[in-house]
Amino acid sequence: MAEITMDMIKKLREKTAAGMMDCKKALEEAGGDMEKAVDILRQKGLAIAAKRAGKATKEGVVAAYIHATKKLGAMVEVNCETDFVARTEEFQKFAYDVAMHIAATNPICVSREDMPEEVLQREKEIYVAQAKESGKPENVIEKIVQGKLEKFFKESVLLEQPFVKNPDLTIQDLLNELMTKTGERIQIRRFTRYQVGEEE
Repeated sequence: MAEITMDMIKKLREKTAAGMMDCKKALEEAGGDMEKAVDILRQKGLAIAAKRAGKATKEGVVAAYIHATKKLGAMVEVNCETDFVARTEEFQKFAYDVAMHIAATNPICVSREDMPEEVLQREKEIYVAQAKESGKPENVIEKIVQGKLEKFFKESVLLEQPFVKNPDLTIQDLLNELMTKTGERIQIRRFTRYQVGEEE
């Protein structure tokens, strides 16, 4: 088994933002394989999220980001279970980073489930029309439309977008890591984005 060095632990911590001990354990479990260790940490985050799915998230913060030009900004509400976690620097930094990310990427909604039906329908119709125009057979059209919808979700759904500061991680990955660290259920509840001169 590869020796787990401090350097490896630091690298994994930079990649995932997980705690030092968690990084060390994940690297040991993965036999020193960095990619495997990343997967192990992500799965742990998902396991905690699943375990705490029924917990109420009535605490949290509203974070705001205003771009240096003062022409673009975003506000986001991030909820957690306790006021103690809401006040931690890590939680507040996460909320601020998400607000900044929203200002930069302009997502439509937080999760797939929140996607407005009319937006989804419109996208589907466009993709079907495009595929038909290119003369593709019916059974292939379905696959093309599914593929394009997946791409649309990754671009438009906040949790599925690659994080602007580290595109290797999605917002969902960051959320899972924060849940792993805090041991609490955390939820991005809603957001608003403003741009000067933008039509309502």
